Amino acid sequence: MTPEKQTILLVDDEPDILTFIGYNLKKEGYHVLTARDGQEAIVLARKHEPHLIILDVMMPGMDGIETCRELKRIPTLSRTIITFLTARGEDYSQLAGFDAGGDDYIAKPIKPSLLISRVKALLRRYHSPDETHASESETGLRIDRERYVVIRDYETIVLPRKEFELLCLLHSKPLRVFTREEILSEVWGNQVIVGDRTIDVHVRKLREKIGQDHIQTVKGVGYKYVPANGLP
Repeated sequence: MTPEKQTILLVDDEPDILTFIGYNLKKEGYHVLTARDGQEAIVLARKHEPHLIILDVMMPGMDGIETCRELKRIPTLSRTIITFLTARGEDYSQLAGFDAGGDDYIAKPIKPSLLISRVKALLRRYHSPDETHASESETGLRIDRERYVVIRDYETIVLPRKEFELLCLLHSKPLRVFTREEILSEVWGNQVIVGDRTIDVHVRKLREKIGQDHIQTVKGVGYKYVPANGLP
């Protein structure tokens, strides 16, 4: 998919930010939409179904966290990637964003070259419908990559994108130990700076949803997926 066919929705209440980031994205050939608040962003997202949404956290009225939650409730945006744009570096802000279903963070101010690099890395994670498929598991878990859901014992579980991608990675090679470095690279990308705590939070939430025994910690190394029958 070429940049000319990729649509990015940029949401920020600061006109200078919209102009600066929008200019650099358009220069790379992306189709850029802009919104000044959460409500306008939701309207535009429903209409245009962008590949990527860059969403400011601190906005008056409906902030970025609340806007993200609303966007995640729209079925047609299930494959849309959402990254937060924020000057705030506190862990609680990042964790709140991940809890809301966000995929990543971009800290501002940011250099144009780094911005474009991060955007390209994020868009590489976007899967078109013909690239997705359902994965059947002999362990009682069925991973439906097209709908971004997990089915366990006839129960459909909707996961935030990062939890889903983490589960897919671990599930792809049962009993294989994935190091923290591999998980960060495959799920968050080399350009993204996150800590071990972020991985641990996502693993904890996955365990709460799919069962405590499927994902095991290998102390000092990483994590592995263990099927219900203990066999790959």
